[in-house]
Amino acid sequence: MANIKSAIKRVQIAERNRLRNKSYKSAVKTLIKKCVTSAEQYGSNPTPELKEEIHNRLNAAYSKIDKAVKCGVLHPNNGARKKSNLARVVKQQVLAQSSAS
Repeated sequence: MANIKSAIKRVQIAERNRLRNKSYKSAVKTLIKKCVTSAEQYGSNPTPELKEEIHNRLNAAYSKIDKAVKCGVLHPNNGARKKSNLARVVKQQVLAQSSAS
């Protein structure tokens, strides 16, 4: 453990930031998984309610990713990649269902 006052403070700050970053990353992963699950459910059984749910979950995931990028938890390119992959998965499910109808 550090003996210098400033080093002790830096250790405390690093721990605080690590916990904040961990909570953001966990929330982003959870929201992405929920959105993908909703898209898969819509793909198997399309209803207007599920389509609305996908839209709401996609907005929530995008919002959390943008906030994580803004706070410096995620690199901007990493956030853009996550949003792009999520949009691609949702679009595939929605288009696959609309073409099958």
